[in-house]
Amino acid sequence: MHSDQVHIDADIVREMIFDEFPEYRHERIVQLGAIGTVNAIFRIGSRVAARFPLRAMEPVECANMLRNEAAAMTEFAAHSPFACPRPIGIGQPGPLYPLPWAMQSWIEGDVATHDGLAASTTFALDIAKLIASLRAADTHGRRFDGQGRGGSLPDHDDWMSICFKNSEGLLDVSRLRRIWARLRELPPSGLDVMSHRDLIPANLLVRGDRLV
Repeated sequence: MHSDQVHIDADIVREMIFDEFPEYRHERIVQLGAIGTVNAIFRIGSRVAARFPLRAMEPVECANMLRNEAAAMTEFAAHSPFACPRPIGIGQPGPLYPLPWAMQSWIEGDVATHDGLAASTTFALDIAKLIASLRAADTHGRRFDGQGRGGSLPDHDDWMSICFKNSEGLLDVSRLRRIWARLRELPPSGLDVMSHRDLIPANLLVRGDRLV
């Protein structure tokens, strides 16, 4: 929970759907449990999902964020060798929910787990195929903007120090520090490339031992 969290529930979602996307007004609405705390996600029927931002912000800022996410989703889908969600539309704020929100296609699959496919060569090859496909995509001259993961490794020294400190007792931090010391000295391998930047199990859908 956040101190500035915006309330949303299935009844409100149904009202928003009725007003903004009436073609889905008769579909069943189910709220999904999720690891993230940025959005509340609702499944709309069998083919659509709706994402409602949970943190209060200015509606214009939220709309810009959702438009950027939709553009990134479209570009990602164009280069991914695997199925991935595509944007359907952006809903407007209403009297029951004060922010813009997003509709996107639903992809069937199971959320990957840390241990479930750790020994799967097939799954590892699928991940490698995804990474290679993204790295081969045209970036249209764009460069890393300095936000989040990416860019020059030494720029992340302070954050890595915090991570190492917080991982004491959980991981072999001495070994990880030595690895980081080597990695941060590596020269750039070339121009900036497209990257997912958050390939954690919670962001991957699988069916059996394959990426969906």
